[in-house]
Amino acid sequence: MTNTPAVDPITTSVIQSGLVAAADEMFAVLKKTAMSPIIYEVLDVGTGVMDRHGHLVSSGAGIPSFIGMLDKAVYRIIEMYGLDNIRDGDCYITNDPAYGGVTHLNDVIVAQPVFADGTCVAWAASVGHWNDVGGKTPGSMAVDVTEVFQEGLRLPAVKLFENGQPIRSVFDIIMVNSRLPEFVEGDLWSQVAAGRKAEQRIKQLIETYGADAYHRAIEALFVEGERRARAGLKALPKGTFTVEEEQDDGAVWHATVMITDETFTVDLRGNPAQRAAPYNTARDGAVIVCQTLFKGLTDPTLFANSGSFRPLEVITEPGTIFDVRGTAPHGYYFETRMRLYDMLCRRMAEPQPDKLPAGHFASICGTVLAGLHPDTGRRYTMVEPQMGGWGATATRDGLDAMYSTGHGDTFNCPVEICEARYGIDVGYRRLNEITDETSLHKGGRGLSASLQPRAPAVLSAGYSRNRIPVWGSAGGANGDTNGISVVRKDGGREDYSFVSGCVIMPGDEILIHTANGGGWGKRT
Repeated sequence: MTNTPAVDPITTSVIQSGLVAAADEMFAVLKKTAMSPIIYEVLDVGTGVMDRHGHLVSSGAGIPSFIGMLDKAVYRIIEMYGLDNIRDGDCYITNDPAYGGVTHLNDVIVAQPVFADGTCVAWAASVGHWNDVGGKTPGSMAVDVTEVFQEGLRLPAVKLFENGQPIRSVFDIIMVNSRLPEFVEGDLWSQVAAGRKAEQRIKQLIETYGADAYHRAIEALFVEGERRARAGLKALPKGTFTVEEEQDDGAVWHATVMITDETFTVDLRGNPAQRAAPYNTARDGAVIVCQTLFKGLTDPTLFANSGSFRPLEVITEPGTIFDVRGTAPHGYYFETRMRLYDMLCRRMAEPQPDKLPAGHFASICGTVLAGLHPDTGRRYTMVEPQMGGWGATATRDGLDAMYSTGHGDTFNCPVEICEARYGIDVGYRRLNEITDETSLHKGGRGLSASLQPRAPAVLSAGYSRNRIPVWGSAGGANGDTNGISVVRKDGGREDYSFVSGCVIMPGDEILIHTANGGGWGKRT
């Protein structure tokens, strides 16, 4: 462990708080200036400040797995360009998993270096889900694709600004590849503005307290992050924990978690080969899942930085669904990552059921509707994750209608926004009934919803945990499953788990159902 530098603790605390504030201010800028409801209402974003080498220093609110992307994107940018070749006024953009994008092409990262006295001292980066980046279907989330080329525009960590000036040709390429160019451009400039706000804050800190104090404060943050992680690690049960789990499609996944006083190792080798379908994740994505698990087990607080993950090791096998290579598609990566996280949580709950909740609905349940607004004729794309039931704990029932563990501090799009911006009537959005009569503590309630577009639209959706129900803990009852259906005007019904290119006509109804959480313990 690195020794803490000798530094005035008050000054250190002020600088550290300033860096946290910088990431929070980035988040506020995105919320206030973005064009798309998926960003300004749902908050499908992440913001963070990294040190000059790309190590995570602080993060704003938003999606934990998005925040986990940012340092990895900056690492890749530095690897590609070289830190010595990066200049003040440069800014980079990436969405490609092979170039630091980590997730799928809709999630776009904008990263800019921050300079003080001619030296790079930090990076400010944000990621947001863009409604449409081209590809086979509106919303860019097709299920019937076999290569990443079919999913939309790839941005391989290219320069967006040089010497403080926008590279207009890059902007033009981005705009012409989207079905919603004005929304994409608005969201892009929102991310640029967020980075500039953080840059302003960081420069003020260095001007006020000096570069030496600034760098020492960052190192002290890393040391504290590692100290907390190792203290939490010592309290975990030690040993080797293996898990095998069947997935909805019949595939069997494996993992081994090895815990000692010094290390937390997750071995994901031996899993199914990557697929010619959009259900793969990059290695960095699997690492983020393990980081989220490790953080929750060792130090479940808001404090997180690069030091928080120093005891963690993740082993993957290239060419598998958790370490995809080549040009395989990634569109529904989030369901693969969510299923992995849920599997690991189930295994780690077995030796410590009083510390971890039962299973939750464990899916993003991403729902995309695209079409022309029936009143204005303006093209729209609605992108909305769904809420579901969380698992019960040893002390209480599960929480109702929350977002999944991978989706973090996000919100649903209000009915009024949905109906006004998209021309979609929301028939209802209500909590499910609880049928569990045997658990000591019952799982939280998922939700049911009815959507009725007033004009023709195209539906894409991805709902995992659609066949095998949510798991109960300590003898508690299982929850249920997720699913989405289309009831046609003539009374016909189509049930889906994953779908894209599904044409919805006026008079058709989309029915959403998310699972109740698992119960904890058995009533005596």
